[in-house]
Amino acid sequence: MTLPPSRQAGVCLHVTSLPGSYGIGEIGEHARQFIDTLSEMNIGVWQFLPTGPTAYGDSPYQPLSSFAGNELLIDIAGLIRLGLVSSTEADSLIHLPAGFVDYGDLIPKKTALLNRAADRFPVKAEATLKASFDDFLEQNDSLWLHDYALYRILKSEHGEGPWPEWERDLVHRDSDAVRRFELGAAERINNVKIIQFLFHAQWQALRRHAASAGVLLFGDMPIYVALDSADAWATPDILMIDPEGRASHVAGVPPDYFSEDGQLWGNPLYAWDNHAQDDYSWWVARMRATTEIADIVRIDHFRGFESYWAVPSENDTAREGNWEPGPGDAIFDAMRDALGFLPIVAEDLGVITDEVDALRERHRIPGMKVLQFEVSKENFDIAEVTENCVAYTGTHDNDTTIGWFQGSPGDLRSTAEIEQTRKNVLALTGGHADTIQNDLIRLALSSDARVAIAPMQDFLGLGSEARLNTPGTSCNNWRWRMQREQLTPTLCDQVREMILESGRGVPAAESAVRQSHG
Repeated sequence: MTLPPSRQAGVCLHVTSLPGSYGIGEIGEHARQFIDTLSEMNIGVWQFLPTGPTAYGDSPYQPLSSFAGNELLIDIAGLIRLGLVSSTEADSLIHLPAGFVDYGDLIPKKTALLNRAADRFPVKAEATLKASFDDFLEQNDSLWLHDYALYRILKSEHGEGPWPEWERDLVHRDSDAVRRFELGAAERINNVKIIQFLFHAQWQALRRHAASAGVLLFGDMPIYVALDSADAWATPDILMIDPEGRASHVAGVPPDYFSEDGQLWGNPLYAWDNHAQDDYSWWVARMRATTEIADIVRIDHFRGFESYWAVPSENDTAREGNWEPGPGDAIFDAMRDALGFLPIVAEDLGVITDEVDALRERHRIPGMKVLQFEVSKENFDIAEVTENCVAYTGTHDNDTTIGWFQGSPGDLRSTAEIEQTRKNVLALTGGHADTIQNDLIRLALSSDARVAIAPMQDFLGLGSEARLNTPGTSCNNWRWRMQREQLTPTLCDQVREMILESGRGVPAAESAVRQSHG
């Protein structure tokens, strides 16, 4: 079963948005405290965005690897306790902003600190930790870790330029050229592996803490990989690219609610015939790795498995393209045969066809209902939100409920449409404009959906200043951070009462074991 057996309440907060002292949310003490607070509030599900390493633009949906963890999320206090860095050395991060992530300042400083920790690991790490690192290498090195580490060092050597711009012999992974580079960069390559191990060890500790608190971890998987990624460089056959890394068509979606020009993502498309030939083994490995991070996995842009929007690579927008057939049932049959379960939630927003719905339903995969979209429909009834789905007030791509209700900056809705939506939501909730965020949360909680989720910003009652991402833009996204003092005892009591009133939430002792595969 994908979703928990009883109706649960959830929160969406990306790890980067957690509070903390070192410039970005981390997977240590503050993450554990957040889980404890969720448990106290009777929130049983924590949803976060993809946790892969990010690059230019800082988007978690354009990771450098489908298997690696984002080293920027590593808990610095945990490294201090291990003796791998000193508190004095960590002071370089103390003066970074607390209210938002300043990636430009954070990345070089934290990267230098992590490299210092990796340098010291062979000498200062305890024997049990070194043994765990050896186990980590044995399990992952040949599958993805070595290729990723090699790719990251090569990328650094080329001024962080994308791999299609490297020397031809490295673009084509000429065995002699790669071997020569490996010999000269062995220590740096090993350091990347150590840093990945530190992420993995800290994350598994966090997952154990979540299980003990009765909180399910709800992860997120982008359907596509970035062209500039270890996946594309090391396994180009999974993509429709030529030997130089060029694609004739790229991914996106046609015009929709978020953008009148559509969304031109630019990702290379999958060579689905090649995946079918080896029974989707790369996807099986990807899903297996993701389930080591999370109990439930949302797959972004689920409709791409039924058909995908292929945009000519020379186009400046996604307005013009063609729908092409995806792998359909075969990929889900292969994953279920290999893994025995499908812990998947489908992101099935936007223009969804009957064929997409049928594919999801055949495999009993829950979908999503976002109330910011649903309440704008004429005669919407909350009874339309059925059990086998996840209901949201909004997602990371939406404005906060207050911002949306007031009319977001750059909103594509007309003034009349915004006003009509306001009337609809007030009629549906029976609430008031000054309590709209709580009223919409209560509406989601009242639904039959097995899980009802609100972004943390809605629980906190924040406006557009706290929006995490605006689709179709590339600036000032993924930066917002919560402050610990915002989670006041009064707020926690109010949230707990809302959840209990809705009949959601169970004691941690009863909810700790949700999924046999977790």
